[in-house]
Amino acid sequence: MKNSIKRIGALLMAIAILCTMALTVSAATVPNATIDATRTGSIDIYKYDLTRANTDDTARAMIDSYVSTGIRDAALEAVLDDGTVNDLGNGEQSYGFAIKGVEFSYLKVADICTYDETEADGVHKDMILYRFADSASGDFLSAIGLSNADAYPVTAAYAQTGYHFFTSDTLIDALAAALDANATAVKNAFEPYMAAQSAGRFDETDAHGHTAKDSLPLGLYLIVETKVPEHVTFTVNPFLVSVPMTTVNGANADNGGEEWLYDVTVYPKNQTGIPSLEKTVREARDDTGKNNGSDAINDGYDHNTTASDGDRVEYQIISKLPVITSEATALTEYTFVDTLSKGIEYNGNPSASAMLKGNFDANDVKIEWFRDAACTDKIGTWQLTDQTPRYTVSYEPPIAQGSAALTDNATRMTIRMTAAGLNEINHGTAARNGAPNVELGYSGCYIRITYSATVNQDADVVYGDEGNPNTVVLTWRRSNMSYYDTLVDDCHVYTYVLDLTKQFSDSNGDFTKVNFKLFNLTDGYWVTAEKASDGLYYVKGEEAPAGHVTGTATEDGSKGTTFIPAAADGVLKIFGLEDDEYILTEVRTDNGYTLLRDDIRVVISSTEDDSRPCGIYGTDVLGLLQNDPRYRTFDGYRDLAHVLLTASATVDGDAVQMEAHNGSANAMVPLTIVNTRGPELPKTGDSGVWRYGAIGIALMLLATLVILFAVSKKRKSQELLKKANNHGRDASASLPPLPSAEESQKTAEKYQLSLISFR
Repeated sequence: MKNSIKRIGALLMAIAILCTMALTVSAATVPNATIDATRTGSIDIYKYDLTRANTDDTARAMIDSYVSTGIRDAALEAVLDDGTVNDLGNGEQSYGFAIKGVEFSYLKVADICTYDETEADGVHKDMILYRFADSASGDFLSAIGLSNADAYPVTAAYAQTGYHFFTSDTLIDALAAALDANATAVKNAFEPYMAAQSAGRFDETDAHGHTAKDSLPLGLYLIVETKVPEHVTFTVNPFLVSVPMTTVNGANADNGGEEWLYDVTVYPKNQTGIPSLEKTVREARDDTGKNNGSDAINDGYDHNTTASDGDRVEYQIISKLPVITSEATALTEYTFVDTLSKGIEYNGNPSASAMLKGNFDANDVKIEWFRDAACTDKIGTWQLTDQTPRYTVSYEPPIAQGSAALTDNATRMTIRMTAAGLNEINHGTAARNGAPNVELGYSGCYIRITYSATVNQDADVVYGDEGNPNTVVLTWRRSNMSYYDTLVDDCHVYTYVLDLTKQFSDSNGDFTKVNFKLFNLTDGYWVTAEKASDGLYYVKGEEAPAGHVTGTATEDGSKGTTFIPAAADGVLKIFGLEDDEYILTEVRTDNGYTLLRDDIRVVISSTEDDSRPCGIYGTDVLGLLQNDPRYRTFDGYRDLAHVLLTASATVDGDAVQMEAHNGSANAMVPLTIVNTRGPELPKTGDSGVWRYGAIGIALMLLATLVILFAVSKKRKSQELLKKANNHGRDASASLPPLPSAEESQKTAEKYQLSLISFR
């Protein structure tokens, strides 16, 4: 009996010991120290703009020292997402330094496995290995320079057909080395790989830069940035995330290496940037002496120019392409929409008015590519007549007022890259401008577009300080076609009016009998113009005298237009003069009035006015300009640092107040010319004035005869007296007395009076 009790007691004690051991083991198991295979995980991504964040001292300091722990960091988010609203210009907004519109693809590439085997050397090993399926891993491994030969040599008992196992060290080191050697090649290998494997996609990052995926099966995930908005230049390098992952110490975690984290948060960054855009203009060499007519981008090109009506003006648009580093950052659109004011027409437009048909050139729009900002290192030229056109040019006829904010009768030209053009831009390695292992195609190269236009000869042209603005808008997109951005620039063409009023001092002259000639002394030509109506002319060109030297006058009355004031009021308006020095000559006036003694010198000047910045950038609703150093802040808006022109004038060296035209200030040079009457000679009646001279001559001859007769009579009397004395006779009693000199003079005057009475 006692033995039975002892046996039962021993059994109970044994059970108690076993229970105690079980409790001890249970108490020794630390929660989360091992993977719970029944759980799922999640990945949260917060995307931010490194380029802009580096402009903020607080954000830059945090980023420079930040260690990603995998745990969500509220302090970091407060800095990167500070609530500042960013207008993205395409109807979208973001906050702080967040980037909206980024798409990530994710793909589980391996399972997490425990390797606990005793190997051939007798050593038992416990470790984590990642199991890759041979059917899907080939391209992934190849992209990072690995193959199945690099797999960990598991024991035969552990090996599985169709699978290979890799340590995290092998994977991490291979990915890092591949990215260091050629990040672009790795990105471009992974992007199609993700598509081929039907990888899942995160939702696009929202206005806070956030996107997430939950309920993810446990395993090793490849994360690749596959779509980006327009201003992202460098995508984040592809990265691996283990779900779960072992914790890491950092600013927001102090349990590094202690547990498994199933909900992983990452804060990848992008570098951003935008292209540049500048539009300038010059007068064509044939119409001015102000440039050499060369292809140099600084040969007379500026944001402002002046031109005469009928002149040909030449435009250039220069843009530095944004950085292209992978297929995700490849450009899917790079389009220029150019608009000319209603007073100027494209020479390449086949629908241009009859006036411009002589200037039509089907190949007028040309694209050139350069490696340098000065556009001297050319790498290619595109033309519309190329066998495979890489761009198209389309024109819209005069656009009605209110359409797309264009002014009445404006014309529009759209230059759009074709699929062939975009392919060369994104992949044309021969023209690569950046580091060959980083940038693709024409990344960072300069595109130069040139074309010409003609200033009209009509009232559509804006005269004076308002100028004729000519705008270009660049639109570009990347892989995320829902996001686009724009840049805008413009230049201005200015032209002016000579407003002459002709007067006569007695208000009786005939204005139509007055003629003027106008000589451009600066450029050396006689101004020619078309008469639009009585006293109204539009300049159409010039006639340079043979052998003429610019800056000197040349007599050649046959050259140039003869300008005649209006018959009703004597007003003469010559529209379309550029800012030069002119010589105005009155070559004819009405009968009985005096011509001007001297020529009149008229000088029209235009200068850049710092008080008038070009306000086209004030709207800034379509572009992120903060990365372009050429942009400055002026009165609360950003604008390119160029200003408008203000005109002034002098007449014969004296400053005159220019007058407005249709609301445009400083448009017309006022000038009044008065002709006075000439002196009148006395009239002679109906017989004609020639008789005055004849009668005067006759009177003089008669007076001379009278005097000669009187002198001759006196001489004869003296001779008779002398003879009488000689003969001793007293002749005084028989001869009449001799007239005295005074009596002789009175006799002559008597004859003259008789002649006058006869008249």
